[in-house]
Amino acid sequence: MEPFLNKGRTVAMDNFFTSLSLANRLLQRNTTLLGTINKIRQELPATAKETSGHQLHFTQVFKSGSALLTVTMHHKVEIVDIQKQKPNTVVDYNHLKCGVDIMDQKLRNYSVRAGTRRWPMAVFYNLLDMAATNAHVLYTACKGSKDSRRLFMLELSEELKNRLLQEKTQEEEQKQLRREMRVSQHKKTQCQARILCNKNKITERCVHCGKFTCGKCRKGSPWECGNC
Repeated sequence: MEPFLNKGRTVAMDNFFTSLSLANRLLQRNTTLLGTINKIRQELPATAKETSGHQLHFTQVFKSGSALLTVTMHHKVEIVDIQKQKPNTVVDYNHLKCGVDIMDQKLRNYSVRAGTRRWPMAVFYNLLDMAATNAHVLYTACKGSKDSRRLFMLELSEELKNRLLQEKTQEEEQKQLRREMRVSQHKKTQCQARILCNKNKITERCVHCGKFTCGKCRKGSPWECGNC
């Protein structure tokens, strides 16, 4: 959100992310928050849960239950005349929440989420899903592609897998090369260049390819074998 802070924008979110601490932090950056909040949140003040002695504005959300709205963009609740009278907080939330609902729907369709009891893993799964969804949006906007999100996810997973395998292969090759090049300071090894010698013993390596090279097979300074 960093590029969009301090510009007077409004962020709409669902009750998973909504909190008073986040609302206050965003308000300090000239950014307002609009979202539902669970009434069992400990940071929610008791006055927000009490209904006696206050003028109430209701809107039916479900046949049973209730919803609380956390709003920093409205200083007072006003009734907006549309087909049905609703508080302005609810009207604006219904207008802005479509992006939140669409994102949640996309995340549920194709998700890497797995059952876990560790909340950091749950956050990581959610971030990974959101990153993949945002990548598809950017790819479609930049490339003009009409590929479905399913095909994009398959190609993305294939590229990530190949890159990981390539990095592991390179790492194993480097480890193997270091093992081959590792020689005790008190022990010589045979010349690996074998251009002019007959398995001479040597401890010096070529600065380019790393092969052990004796003085006969050396061609210049710094120390390099005849093949390089």
